[in-house]
Amino acid sequence: MTIGNAAHRVGTQRRRPPIARALAAGAVGVVTMATAVVMISSADAAASTLGAAAAQSGRYFGTAIAAGRLGDSQYSTIAGREFNMITAENEMKPDATEPQRGQFSFGSGDQIYNWATQRGLKVRGHTLAWHAQQPGWMQSLSGSSLRQAMIDHINGVMAHYKGKLAAWDVVNEAFNEDGSRRPSNLQGTGNDWIEVAFRTARAADPSVKLCYNDYNIENWTYGKTQGVYNMIRDFKSRGVPIDCVGLQTHFTGGSSLPGNFQTTLSSFAALGVDVALTEVDVTNASTTQYAGLTQACLNVPRCIGITVWGVRDSDSWRSSENPLLFDRSGNKKPAYTSVLNALNGAPTTPTSPTTTTTGTPPTGANQIVGAQSGRCIDVPNASHNSGTRVNLWDCNGQTNQQWMYTSSKQLTVYGNMCLDAAGSGNGAAIQIYSCHGGTNQQWNVNSNGTISGVQSGRCLDVWSTANGAQVQLYDCHGQINQRFNLVPIGG
Repeated sequence: MTIGNAAHRVGTQRRRPPIARALAAGAVGVVTMATAVVMISSADAAASTLGAAAAQSGRYFGTAIAAGRLGDSQYSTIAGREFNMITAENEMKPDATEPQRGQFSFGSGDQIYNWATQRGLKVRGHTLAWHAQQPGWMQSLSGSSLRQAMIDHINGVMAHYKGKLAAWDVVNEAFNEDGSRRPSNLQGTGNDWIEVAFRTARAADPSVKLCYNDYNIENWTYGKTQGVYNMIRDFKSRGVPIDCVGLQTHFTGGSSLPGNFQTTLSSFAALGVDVALTEVDVTNASTTQYAGLTQACLNVPRCIGITVWGVRDSDSWRSSENPLLFDRSGNKKPAYTSVLNALNGAPTTPTSPTTTTTGTPPTGANQIVGAQSGRCIDVPNASHNSGTRVNLWDCNGQTNQQWMYTSSKQLTVYGNMCLDAAGSGNGAAIQIYSCHGGTNQQWNVNSNGTISGVQSGRCLDVWSTANGAQVQLYDCHGQINQRFNLVPIGG
């Protein structure tokens, strides 16, 4: 059962304390003025939708979707047209996915997943461990029983969606405003509960991006921001698996865009994680705040995307504040234009108008190294099974990273397995498969660093730099996340 808007934030308080509001108030101009110098005109490349415009710089622009609204044709049309990343609003939360202990329910979550992937859209998972929206049976537990229930829940849900999602918000909203841990029932199981959640998640799905997600962490000087930052720094120093930080970016109920927002994003990114704006909404859809938060993300290379929390104002959990980019009738608001213009004005790397193949691609065994990540295209666990999806991994020169480019334009591994596109649309999985000579196994190695499919005309694409980031097909735009180098083994 889908939970209504009013229940979206059960037990949470979105308004910043007065001191936080004072720190943020009136500061949006600092961001917009400081960042305007890097905007360049790109009218020739201007896209007409948010997702397409974001993709020009290798990012996504997404929205939260409620399964119960997908039957609304206006809602689903806007969502399918404008966005390229989807988050389930309530349908993948603990109370929805495990209503009775050990009895999982994925119907509504799968409805959203299927709707998105049928349209070539990627999906973020939200959320696995949270003090709110727990099923009643979980709320009644404590101590070691609750700890085991959390582990079992993570394993059960992630097993169902293994290899399918772009990211998971593993832990949600675990800090107080002063930067201390929230005294939740999960915190009561021991201070290491967040670390255990992330280690459990990595073991459950080595390929998905693992994120910590929270609100009121946008202001760099705020106590909560510093508390989360210190945890991420500690995790990275000790090898706790974490790939990204989600800043919810709810500038509602008196909050506003702080002038140091870009500093916050770049400071988290400097720890070696990606950052994303995960639940954006802004009171009265201020054009300057929407443009400012978008530009701040565009100015930080590891800010991988933006998600607004709903499609139309009437779909928002704070609908009375009219905080989204489409009004109640589905019309684009001025804030929509301000965001689209910022996305279209983002610096893009010049690319050739056509993909021209190189005259002599490297012969012999090569590693395929991502220009952005420095990591290699890898067959997980050295699998020889047809249908195994390839991903990025630290280059090690082993046989599962050794690729031969043949005269018939195949990229072979192990001598008899080919790099294979499981489809021809945006988001199609790239896998290994027994070589059969089909055009979905033929690749052009292009002079601009891209590798494009002969069948689809689309390029190999990765949306993350992390170990385990999956490789997919996507419209060629030549940005750094689509560029690879064939490096001879031992070269």
